[in-house]
Amino acid sequence: MRALLNRWRRSLWQALFYRMVFGERDAAGRALAHTRIAPSTCIEGADGLQLSDHVFIGQFNFIDATAGLHIGEGVQVTNFVSIVTHSSHRAIRLLGRSYATFDGAKPGYISAPVHIGAYSFIGPHSLIEAGSRLGKGVVVCAYAQVRGEVPDFAIMAGAPARQIGDVRERDARLLAQFPELVPRYEAWAGRLP
Repeated sequence: MRALLNRWRRSLWQALFYRMVFGERDAAGRALAHTRIAPSTCIEGADGLQLSDHVFIGQFNFIDATAGLHIGEGVQVTNFVSIVTHSSHRAIRLLGRSYATFDGAKPGYISAPVHIGAYSFIGPHSLIEAGSRLGKGVVVCAYAQVRGEVPDFAIMAGAPARQIGDVRERDARLLAQFPELVPRYEAWAGRLP
């Protein structure tokens, strides 16, 4: 019921204001005062979505949480991103017209939860595939296609995505400029290597 009400609220807000909606709730019903989801984002299977606070989900995203989706604290999902927890394209090719009426487990059908770690950034036009697990502090570059395990602090680019760097190198340079931020950074990320 909560998912339906949130969907209606986003639709109403979009129709009236087309602006960001604040005040989502987590699975336990607690208010997430700093979480924002754009009204143009489509969320399927919202009951499977586990949101943390300080999450930003921008415009025109497709988020499929039917098999379970955990989005950690401070995650930023930009615009035109797809996060899917299932994939049927193999099964449809194999079964053809009988896909809709096939009894039992469909061969080639994938359904698996997705986990996005705290303070990760998902760039525009990217795809996070079913079963992916992104560590904390990950940066997914624009147009990346992510599948599988992604280590903490990885910079991912390409289709399929490959690790091209580690954000801690850049973070260290910034923290050298702003040493007063080191305790805040270490509170969620731990010490720099």
